[in-house]
Amino acid sequence: MPRTRKAPAARSVGESLREYGRGVAGGLLFSLPLLYTMEVWQAGFVMPPQRQLAYVVLAMVLLLGYNRYAGLHPDSTWAEVAIDSVEEMGIGLLLSAVVLALIGRIGAGQDLAEVVGQIVVESVTVAIGVSVGTAQLGASDDEDRPGMEESPGGSFGGQLTLAVCGAVLFAANVAPTEEIVHIGVELSGLQLAGLGVATMVVGALVLFFSDFYGSRRWARGEGMVGVLRGTVITYAVGLATSAVVLWLFGRFDGAAPVSMVGLTVALAVASTLGASAGRLLIQGGTNEEG
Repeated sequence: MPRTRKAPAARSVGESLREYGRGVAGGLLFSLPLLYTMEVWQAGFVMPPQRQLAYVVLAMVLLLGYNRYAGLHPDSTWAEVAIDSVEEMGIGLLLSAVVLALIGRIGAGQDLAEVVGQIVVESVTVAIGVSVGTAQLGASDDEDRPGMEESPGGSFGGQLTLAVCGAVLFAANVAPTEEIVHIGVELSGLQLAGLGVATMVVGALVLFFSDFYGSRRWARGEGMVGVLRGTVITYAVGLATSAVVLWLFGRFDGAAPVSMVGLTVALAVASTLGASAGRLLIQGGTNEEG
């Protein structure tokens, strides 16, 4: 994947990891609703193996076309494009498996054919999101200019407001669904803790480590203490927003406290992703003076 996003000059490990980070973030941004959709889970149970294979082949064709014609340099070869596409499909498969395991949709003891089917069905959209995220969601050239790079990105209150806006934008798409209830009620305490840790890791990845579009204005030179503080604050925004949105949609009506906690942590995956990535996209390319 990293080879075709820039001219074929020597690249550092950090640059490659940032591109993979953008790919993971893009995969989650564009596919999270489907990863939380019961009908898609069920499609993995009933889709025969030959159709699963055809689905993957179709995805590979789409990835090849996108990587060849969307934002690539003229000197990119078909071999490089093919390697990129295979890597993105692999990341899509792996990321789908990890998310499905975290939300309790696949696990030990489950029929292998059902596990593979769910992963394959989900991975196609995830892989396309990985490709789009890697190519289109990186920091723009304008952000490399001295005047732009020194901009702090606004006050804490402004950042918090945009984070809440992004969290609501994402959470409101998932909160009304029955899937969020199934996930929140069925996960054990240990699974919820693991889901919470994974959510914070993704939020930190987007805000501080992936060179995501707009992120240079939000987090620069703060050190690990600043990274930890920003990650905790972002997750807190995600949890609070999730609780409020769930209450507004009536998901807490008659629910036990332990169920409320489970629902909130489950929905916080979407809201935290919105609080981190969403606020960068909402802000867009404007140059903050603050």
